[in-house]
This record gives sequence, structure tokens and C-alpha cells, in this order.
Amino acid sequence: MDEQTHERVREIIASVPAGRVATYGDIARIAGLPTPRMVGWVLREDGFDLPWHRIIRADGVPTPHLRAEQLEALRAEGVLARGQKVDLRRYRWQG
Repeated sequence: MDEQTHERVREIIASVPAGRVATYGDIARIAGLPTPRMVGWVLREDGFDLPWHRIIRADGVPTPHLRAEQLEALRAEGVLARGQKVDLRRYRWQG
């Protein structure tokens, strides 16, 4: 991924507002990436200053190894999960 695309992904993630979520696929589609895994790579390598907790899997389930922390951060913004799953119909950002 070139630097311009990398920065575009960061900008898109940063624009997801509090109280909303987006999927890795949503971000990839907006950025024109071939796979959502590239979004995960950006977050893993360079996402410390981004609202990473607002990016979830396509099934509405947060990242497994950060699930508790992610659900807590989302809850603080008003995004309520049923069990461990976020209702994408209700909270999905339409960027």
C-alpha cells in the first residue's frame, strides 16, 4: 500500500463519528482497497491515535482480542451491543 492510500484509510477511519461504527469492509470500499484486511493492517500498524474501536467486523462482532475494551469504548459513546454484537442496522455509519 502506498503512503497516499495509507493516509486515505486513516482519514476515513478518523471521520467515523462517535456513536457510529463502520466495518473493515466499509472502510476498504470507500478507500478503494481490494480487501478489508488492509484496513486491519493500517489499524494494527498505525492506528493508535485513531478511533479504532469504531471499526468492527462485518458480522457486528468486535475484534476478538480487544472485544471487552472495544465494547466498553463503544458503550461510552452510546453504541449498545446485544451480547457481544453491535446492531449494524442501527449504528452503522454511512460514510
